[in-house]
Parts: sequence; C-alpha cells; structure tokens
Amino acid sequence: MNLTLKIWRQAGPQDKGQLVTYRVTDISPDMSFLEMLDVLNEELNAKGEEPIAFDSDCREGICGMCGLMISGHAHGPEKTTTCQLHMRSFKDGETITVEPWRAEAFPIVRDLVVDRGAFDRIIQSGGFISANTGAAPDAHAAPVPKDKADRAFMAAECIGCGACVAACPNASGMLFMGAKITHLGELPQGQPERDARVVSMVNQHDHEGFGGCTNIGECSTACPKGIPQDVISQLNKDLRTAMKNGR
Repeated sequence: MNLTLKIWRQAGPQDKGQLVTYRVTDISPDMSFLEMLDVLNEELNAKGEEPIAFDSDCREGICGMCGLMISGHAHGPEKTTTCQLHMRSFKDGETITVEPWRAEAFPIVRDLVVDRGAFDRIIQSGGFISANTGAAPDAHAAPVPKDKADRAFMAAECIGCGACVAACPNASGMLFMGAKITHLGELPQGQPERDARVVSMVNQHDHEGFGGCTNIGECSTACPKGIPQDVISQLNKDLRTAMKNGR
C-alpha cells in the first residue's frame, strides 16, 4: 500500500503546530497503524529528521495510551484502539490525516502526544475505595448480585484512553467519569464514600476544563470498549442524591 499522511507536528506546548505531509510506500495491509508510524519514523531517522512523537505502551488494546484522531475519527474508522487498527482498514492511495486529541483538558506535549493527567487527577479526587489491606478476604465475604457484578465489570472495562473526550463536541469527560462511578457504585465496597466520590470527581472534572454533557452520544460511539451512555445517567442520579444528602 502507498499512502499520503498529513500528520500534526508541534515541537512543544507553546509552539505553533501544523500539518506536515509525508508519503509512505510498500506498507503491508497486515501492519497496525502504529507499526506504520514506526516505519515512517525509521525513514525520518535515516534522513536525519526529527521522528514523530506519539504515545503507545501495551499495543494490545488494553492500556489506552495510543489514542489518535485519524481522519476525524477517534482511534480511526474501526471500533478499536489505534494500536489494534490495521492498515487493511484503509485503501491504497488514501490520504490519512493524523492529529492528537483536541481538548483544553488534554494539552499537547509534542506532535501527537497529549497530557492526559486530568484523568488521573479525577481518579485521585475520588475514584477509589477506602479499605483495610492485609490478607485476602474469603470469596463470598461480600456477596454481590450477578446483575450488579456484571454491570460493575462492564463499567470497569474503561481504559481511560480519552476517545470519548476527543469525539465529544463539548470535550466532555462524563463517559469516563460515569464508568468509574458506576463501577464502584455497583459494589458494596463502594457504598461508604458514594456521595463524596461523585461530588469530588465532578468538581475536579469541571476544574480541569472538560465540557458538559449534552447527550449527543459521540462518546459511546467512539469508545473502543463499548461503554454505554447510560453510565452518564447513573452519574447524574448519584450526583442528585449526593446533593440532596447535603454533599
């Protein structure tokens, strides 16, 4: 495959960025998108040019580090992570535009790399439980109804990649936050801090500069793990309850 790539280049957070055109040839359809970028970087290194900076880690679709906006779609045209997107999803001769996540809360570090520390700070504000550590409890020490366990596991699939924010016209992080709140809120271990958790996380979300949710649904559509939009409804219900309880 021969492709034309228009890739966002930006030397640093305060520098002016622009799309730069590159051409790659003899790309195997079985390559992942990141492997294709690796090939391009090898060519740039051989020419003495600065390689393109982009995030990746596991390359197995489970860590969320590899998020890119590809031709206007978060993670690209398939419902998967960028590292699991293969070049056979594109046509020979196609022009592909590659950009970083675009959100005030995700400032650009360099090229395609953004700082997603805002997600970490939201989790630090309340996305946890307080529990004594020590020996593992018996498996049936805290029984959980199957429907609640299934819903908690579903919400826990969120990998924090930020595709929901990148796809949302408001750059809202509500799907991410709703998944974390639903995950803990369905379990008995998450009940003692339930009210304080949702208030703290929503306040931190707003402080970080994320936008509000207007129920457009692009977040769930872009989510590579298929987190449903109803976790946002759960978040709103928990927030209303917390406010009634004086939080």
